[in-house]
Amino acid sequence: MQKQILVLLFILGWYSGFAQNSEAQAESYYKKGEFKKALIIYENLLKEKPTSYKYSTKLVDIHQQLEQYKEAEKVILDQLAKRREPDMVVTLGYNYQLIDSLETANKLYEEAINFADEKPYYIYTIAKRFEDYSLLDQAIRLYEKGKILTPERNYNTQLARIYGDLGDIEKMFENYIEFINYKPNYLSNIKRAIADFISENKDNENNIYLRRLLLKKIQQEPQPYWYEMLSWLYVQEKAYNKSFIQEKALYKRNPESLERIIDLANMARKDNDDDTAKSILNYVLESTQDQTIALTAHQYILEIDSKNADKKTLEQIDETYQNLFTEFGKSQLTIPLQLAYGKFLAFDKKDTETATEFLKESLKLNIRYYRKAKIKLLLADILVLQEKFNEALIFYSQIQAEMKNSTIAQEARFKVAKTSYYKGDFDWAESQLKILKSSTSQLIANDALDLKLLITDNKFEDSLQTSLKLYAKADLYAFQNKTNDAISLLDKILEEHQGENIIGQTLYKQAKLYEKKKDYIKAETNYQEIIKNYRDGILTDDAYYYLAELYNSYLEKPEEAKKLYEKIIFEHQDSIYFIEARRKFRMLRGDSIN
Repeated sequence: MQKQILVLLFILGWYSGFAQNSEAQAESYYKKGEFKKALIIYENLLKEKPTSYKYSTKLVDIHQQLEQYKEAEKVILDQLAKRREPDMVVTLGYNYQLIDSLETANKLYEEAINFADEKPYYIYTIAKRFEDYSLLDQAIRLYEKGKILTPERNYNTQLARIYGDLGDIEKMFENYIEFINYKPNYLSNIKRAIADFISENKDNENNIYLRRLLLKKIQQEPQPYWYEMLSWLYVQEKAYNKSFIQEKALYKRNPESLERIIDLANMARKDNDDDTAKSILNYVLESTQDQTIALTAHQYILEIDSKNADKKTLEQIDETYQNLFTEFGKSQLTIPLQLAYGKFLAFDKKDTETATEFLKESLKLNIRYYRKAKIKLLLADILVLQEKFNEALIFYSQIQAEMKNSTIAQEARFKVAKTSYYKGDFDWAESQLKILKSSTSQLIANDALDLKLLITDNKFEDSLQTSLKLYAKADLYAFQNKTNDAISLLDKILEEHQGENIIGQTLYKQAKLYEKKKDYIKAETNYQEIIKNYRDGILTDDAYYYLAELYNSYLEKPEEAKKLYEKIIFEHQDSIYFIEARRKFRMLRGDSIN
C-alpha cells in the first residue's frame, strides 16, 4: 500500500512539473507574439484541467489576438455554463464589441455592473476586467458604486489612476486627496503618484487644481498632512518661502523635530534661494536648544554668507567661526563646523597654509575613525590645491587602509586616481579607475568611468601625451578656482591640437568654465561647435542638454531650448538627461501633464 502511494505521489509530481513547464512554454510563445503555438499548448492544458479559469481566460485572449471571435465566444460560453462569473460576462461583452455588436456588448456590461448590487464584494474583480479592456467609464461606475455599497473599502486610488489616464486631472487629484484622508500614512506614495502631473510653474493648471483643493482642506479640517502636502507642492514650484510658512505651521502643532525645516533650508540654498534659506535657519536658531542642530544652522548660514564675499565680509565670517569655537569648543560635537571652517579657509579665503595647520590640529582630537577620515579627505584635497601631491596621496592612502570597503575609502581611491592624473601619471590613475568601475557608489563609479575614458581615449594620441597633460593641468586650475588660467590653457589645446580626439572634451570643459563666469554667449558657441563637428562623440547629449539649459534659463530662447530637449527625447533615449529633458520639453510646450 505504501509503495502504491509513493508511485501515485511520483506521478502527480511529474504531472505537476510537466504542466508547469508547458505553461511556461506557452507564456513564452505568447510574449513573443507567437499566438498559434501558444494556442495549441493552452488548449491541451484546458482539456487536462477544464475548470481552470486562468487557462480559459488566456485562451480567449489568444483567440481574440488571432481575430478568432467565434472560437473565443465558445470558450467563454463553456465557462459561463459552468458558473456565470460576472467578469467573464464582461469578457463576453468585449468579444461582441470586437465584432461591432455594441448593443449586445452594452447589455452584458450592464448585467455585470448590476451584479455588484447583489454581491458588492465582486466590485473590484469586475472593475479590473473593465480596466483590462480599457472600458474606463464602466470601471468608474463600478468604483463609484463601491463607495456607496461598501463604504468600509476604498477605491480612490483606482479611480484616481483611471481619471489620470483619461486626462481628468482635477478628479484624479480629488480622489488622491480623499485617499490621504482615509490613509494619511500613504502620503509619500501619493506624492510619488502625482509628481509627474505637477510643474515648476505655479500658474500651471494642474498646480492650481491641487493648491485649491489643499487650501480648501486646510480651511475645512486643518490636519497636519494637508500642510505637509501643500508644503511639498510649494517645493516643486521652488517657492521655498511659501513652503516655510506651512512647515512652521506644522512645527507649531508638533514641535518635536526641526529636521523637516532644516531639510527645506538645504533645498533652498541648493537652489540659490539664499535669503529664504537664511530666514529658515535663523528660525531654527530661535527655536532649538539642541547644540548639534544649532551648530548645523550656524554652519549653513556661514556657508551662504561665504558665497562671493568681499575681503571685509570674509574677515567677519572668520571672526564668527572663531566665536562659535569659543562658545562650543573643538571636540567630536563640532567636527562638521571644523570641516566647514577648513574648507572656508582654503577655498574662500585662499589661506591654504592656515587651513592645513587647522585641520592637522583637528586630527589630534579624540574622535571616531569616520570623522578622522573626513578630516583627512579634506586635508588631502587642500594639499592637492597647493600641488603637494605626494603628501596628499599619503592621506588618501591612509583612508583606504583604515576604512576598507567603505564609500569614503572608494572616494579616497578616486581622488588618488585624480591626483595621479593631475601629476601626469596616467597609467597609475587608469589602474585605480578600473577598480572603481564597480564601486557601490554610482556617483563614484560614473566619475571613475568618465575619467578613465578621457585618459584611455587620449593617452596614445602622441608619445609625449602633450594635449592630455595640458588638459589635466587645466583641470587642476579649475579645481584651484583659477578659472581664467584654465580657460587659457584649454585655448592652447584648441589652437595647437586640432584634429585630436581631445578637442571635443576641451570644448565641453571650457563651456562649463564659461558658464561659471556667466559668459553664456561663449559657452553657447562651444556647445554649438560640439554639436556641429563632434556629434558622433560621447558628449553630444551633454551639449544638447546644457545648451538647452542656457537657452531656457539665461538667453531667453525657449523655442530653441524646446528643439534641443526634443533632440534628446528622440535621438538619445539612453541619455542620463532623458527624463529631465522630457519634463522640461513638456513644460515649454505647455502640456497640462508635466
